[in-house]
Amino acid sequence: MEFLRKLFGLGPKVNYNELVANGAKVLDVRSTGEFSSGHYKGSINIPLDQVSKRMPEILKLGEPLVVCCKSGIRASNAISKIKKAGVKEVHNAGGWTSLK
Repeated sequence: MEFLRKLFGLGPKVNYNELVANGAKVLDVRSTGEFSSGHYKGSINIPLDQVSKRMPEILKLGEPLVVCCKSGIRASNAISKIKKAGVKEVHNAGGWTSLK
């Protein structure tokens, strides 16, 4: 399991709900259609294919940042881009339902 966490950029086990309760923003990188069919309350939707273009908006969210999608794969891709832009504390929550 630890291998899979590293493979998908999940890092060490983190209590994402605790991070959110303490002010972390939740970024959902699923498509707008997926997001509209259900999402974590208060999350911000920026689809993966728009992450680079909307990076200034993402940077304004501050840190820590919790990124989710359906399974964690798109979140991992988004996190790579976000880290390259200078965000240090960004977490992959995997599927958005893990935040319920």
